[in-house]
Amino acid sequence: MSSQTMDKDALARAFRAFIEPEYVISDAETQKPYECDGLSMYCEMPLLVVLPATVEQVQKVLRLCHQHGIPVVARGAGTGLCAGAMPSADGVLLSLARFKHILEIDPLARTARLQPGVRNLAISEAAAAHGLYYGPDPSSQIACTIGGNVAENSGGVHCLKYGLTVHNLLKVEVLTVEGEKLVLGGDGLDNHGPDLLALFTGSEGLLGVVTEVTVKLLPLPEQAQVVMAGFDKVQQAGDAVGAVIAGGIIPAGLEMMDSHAIVAAEAFARAGYPTEAEALLLCELDGTEEEVREYIERVEAIFREQGATTVRVSRSEAERALLWKGRKSAFPAVGRISPDYYCMDGTIPRSQLAHVLTEMQRMSAHYGLRVANVFHAGDGNLHPLILFDANVPGEFEKTEEFGGKILELCVEVGGCITGEHGVGIEKIRQMTVQFSEQELAQFHAIKAAFDPRGTLNPGKGIPLLKHCQEYRSLDHKEAH
Repeated sequence: MSSQTMDKDALARAFRAFIEPEYVISDAETQKPYECDGLSMYCEMPLLVVLPATVEQVQKVLRLCHQHGIPVVARGAGTGLCAGAMPSADGVLLSLARFKHILEIDPLARTARLQPGVRNLAISEAAAAHGLYYGPDPSSQIACTIGGNVAENSGGVHCLKYGLTVHNLLKVEVLTVEGEKLVLGGDGLDNHGPDLLALFTGSEGLLGVVTEVTVKLLPLPEQAQVVMAGFDKVQQAGDAVGAVIAGGIIPAGLEMMDSHAIVAAEAFARAGYPTEAEALLLCELDGTEEEVREYIERVEAIFREQGATTVRVSRSEAERALLWKGRKSAFPAVGRISPDYYCMDGTIPRSQLAHVLTEMQRMSAHYGLRVANVFHAGDGNLHPLILFDANVPGEFEKTEEFGGKILELCVEVGGCITGEHGVGIEKIRQMTVQFSEQELAQFHAIKAAFDPRGTLNPGKGIPLLKHCQEYRSLDHKEAH
C-alpha cells in the first residue's frame, strides 16, 4: 500500500483510535511550532503531528506509517541546529515530548535509565543527591533532551575531558521503522559483536526511534576552578590552546570566544569578561585540590607565556558558575547585537585553530558579514555565528554560502563538517565535499539495512547518490 490510500483525515482518525485525540494535531495553527527546529531558516509544515505517551503507541504509529509508506520524523525538544527535525510535508511529525520520566538512578552502578524526553540538565540535577552528574553538557542543556542528544551525538563544554554522548552511553532501546524493538548495548561495559550502539548514536533519526536511554554517571569532582584569560590577538589564543594540550594537561573544558562574542556575552551575563580583548579563553580544571592547584599554576603560566593580557582564576563556586554562564548564554546574547545569526558547526585539528580563525576573518571581510566565534577550542569544534539580517534581500543566501565555505575550509585542513549539530538539511551539500560517492554509497547501504523504504527522516543527513553531482555544482535547494 502507499500513502495515497490514506488521506490526512483518515490517518488522523486511525491515530486517534489509540492516542488521545488532543495529542493528534491536524490544524495548521497548532502545528506551527513544529515546522522547524532551532535552525528556523528551514521550515516545513507536517501532514500531522502526534504525541504518543507509551512505547506501544509509538510502535502503532510506526507500523501504520510503514504500512502506508508515510514518512516519519522523530522530534525531541526541537533545539537542534541543522534542520534535522524539520517535518516532511507529506509525513508525520512524531514528538517524544511526553516521554519525560527518569526511570531509575543507580548510584552503585553509576547509571541513569531515562525516557528520551528527559532534559539533559535534569539528569545531573537528579543525580546530584548521589554525588554524581552526567558529563555531556550542550549549551542548550536546560531544554535539549537526551533522545535528541543521542540522535546528534551532542557534546558541550566538558566534552574535551569527558567525551561526547557516544562515550557516555551504555544502552539504548530503539524502535525500527516497522515498530520492532531493539536493544543496542547493555548494562555492562563490554558487549560482543559490532558496536551498533556507536553506529546508532549520531544517526539523526535515520535508523530508528529512541524510546529509552541508559547513561553513565560521573562522580562530582572534589574541586573545579576556571582560569579566564584575555588576549590581544585571536592567533595568540589559538596558540595558547595548543600549548595547554601539548603540556600534557587535559582540562575539563577549554572554550574560546572572540571580541564580538565577548562584548555580547558580557552585556548579557555581566560575568566580568575583559571587553577590550580580541579573544577570551575559559579553561576549567577539576579533580582533587592538589591536582587543581598544580594545573591552575601551570595553565596561568602558559597563558602568560602566550601573551595573555589579563588572567583571572575563579575563587568560588558562584564565580565559576558566572564565568560559565557568560559562555553558555553567548548564543542568545549574540541575538541582541544582530537581527539574525546563522550558527555553523565544524571540527578542525587543534593545530589549525589560528590558521582557520584568521582565514574566517578574511572571508568575513570578503562577504561583508560579521562573525562571532564561540566554540569548544580544546577539541577544535568551531561554532562561528554569522551575523546577518534576513529582511535584506539576498543576505541569507550570502550568509548560507559563507557558512558553506567555512565547512569546506574545515575539511581542507583535515577536519569535518560537523562536531555535534549533525548534518540534517543544512550541511547536506557539504557531505559531497567530505565524502566520495563510494563512501556515500556505504552510508546508504547502512540506511537501507535499517529502513529499506527510506521513510525515516527522509531527505536528511545523506544526499541521494543521483544528486551528488548536482550538490557539487548547485545550491542545495535547487538540487532537491
